[in-house]
Amino acid sequence: MPNDDEKSRPAQVEDVHELALAMPHVTVIHGTNDNPVYQVGGKSFVFFRTPRPDAVDPRTGERYRDVIVFWVASEADKQALVQDEASPFFTTPHFNGHLSVLLRASRLGELTRQEVAETVQEAWLSRASARRAAQWLAAHRLG
Repeated sequence: MPNDDEKSRPAQVEDVHELALAMPHVTVIHGTNDNPVYQVGGKSFVFFRTPRPDAVDPRTGERYRDVIVFWVASEADKQALVQDEASPFFTTPHFNGHLSVLLRASRLGELTRQEVAETVQEAWLSRASARRAAQWLAAHRLG
């Protein structure tokens, strides 16, 4: 279990991998460019996206190569993360109606490791079966 200093330090890409793998019943598949896709019960909850035309640098038009997708439980949860201009989370028109948010790996350091842990846990909970989610919440005294 990370200590308080570890929890409050800026997040890193390795944290996303570690935290996703720490959740129960996780499998990893690899996408077209060998990008990791973390799943629970065959449902993706975090994945490292390949560059796509909908997520581009507004100045250069270059496709972002470091986008991570996190599932969320509801549209309200999504909006809470993407509406704040200062938030590193964003969405694109391609993801309208999709219960997920995007985050560039290059902006992970704007979040603490604890904030990323909570984001990964919420993503897992949004995709896990009701039974698995209830077991995890009970084991962590959160439900």
